[in-house]
Amino acid sequence: PGGGEGDNIVKTRLATGEMTDVFRYNAGSLFQALNAPQTMLDLTDEPFQANIIDSFKPVVTATDGRIYGVPEEAAMGGGILYNKKIYAELGLSVPKTWAEFMANNEKIKAAGKTAVIQTFGDTWTSQLFVLGDFFNVQAAVPTFAADYTAGTAKYATTPAAMAGFQKGEDVFKAGYLNEDFGSALFADGIRMVATGEGAHYPMLTFAIGGIAQDYPENLPDVGFFAIPGDDAAKNGLTVWMPAATYISKTTEHPEEAKKFVAFIASTKGCDARSSANGATGPYLIKGCDLPADVPAAVADLLPYFQQDGLTAPALEFLSPIKGPALEQITVEVGSGIRPAAEAAALYDEDVKKQAQQLGLNWQ
Repeated sequence: PGGGEGDNIVKTRLATGEMTDVFRYNAGSLFQALNAPQTMLDLTDEPFQANIIDSFKPVVTATDGRIYGVPEEAAMGGGILYNKKIYAELGLSVPKTWAEFMANNEKIKAAGKTAVIQTFGDTWTSQLFVLGDFFNVQAAVPTFAADYTAGTAKYATTPAAMAGFQKGEDVFKAGYLNEDFGSALFADGIRMVATGEGAHYPMLTFAIGGIAQDYPENLPDVGFFAIPGDDAAKNGLTVWMPAATYISKTTEHPEEAKKFVAFIASTKGCDARSSANGATGPYLIKGCDLPADVPAAVADLLPYFQQDGLTAPALEFLSPIKGPALEQITVEVGSGIRPAAEAAALYDEDVKKQAQQLGLNWQ
């Protein structure tokens, strides 16, 4: 399972020595919470590390300076999947500012359609307006990640950071959501945006693979754009490093496990993934080129990567701190239960506990 439930299963199995030989989990701040030196095999000196693009390695490097994982999928953007047929029908253009996005939503609602799809039955999907907004936070406050790690910047006291919570509140208050937003699941979200049951789905681009598998005939109808900020001249994309594959330290088959991980970190591994799941974004393994006929949403994603300054890593790859309760807090904001300002302050308290567990001097 995803979200907090999946986190707990991984942590419990590692702590009790019952983890599978090879397992897949997040890179970045969530990886740092797994105590890799005690629970995973060190992969630093394996020959397959030469295949992996250097920008990925820090997000699977533990506090001992050793590397423990390899990228298992493509790099992802966090933004908005949108239905191109609805945009064409209503004469809409891709928004570069939040005001333009909300204006598009109003026209979609006026046409009797669902403007924004939310799927809070899978709580992890509720976080995109906050986490996917980080490019805009960094554009406004370039030192935010370092200041946040140091405990001198907080969500509740940084207007650019608070804006992500506000966006979730905005779309709820305007009545733009699908009626079943509280119970709908991720699988419903990709169906709705693919088939035109809804116009916008805030999501990571790995979801393109699910659309390719389940709704291949609708794949050309789905596009993608970054979550807009306030300034059209500073419109860019928040990027997630891929999830990684790791080997449990308790494996009884280390050589076989390493062979499998080496396959994942090869061009053959990329090709196997693309043939099964489609191309969902750029791979971080050398020599893994994308096919020419990539889905429309991937074609929309690539220009952000091809020009300097149009991407920023998500905060969880720049700071070791990510509070475990964020997905519950963003469900509350997106459901109209808790106002954005209160939610940001509550998340700062959630983050404070984690920072203290990591030994950071947060007050």
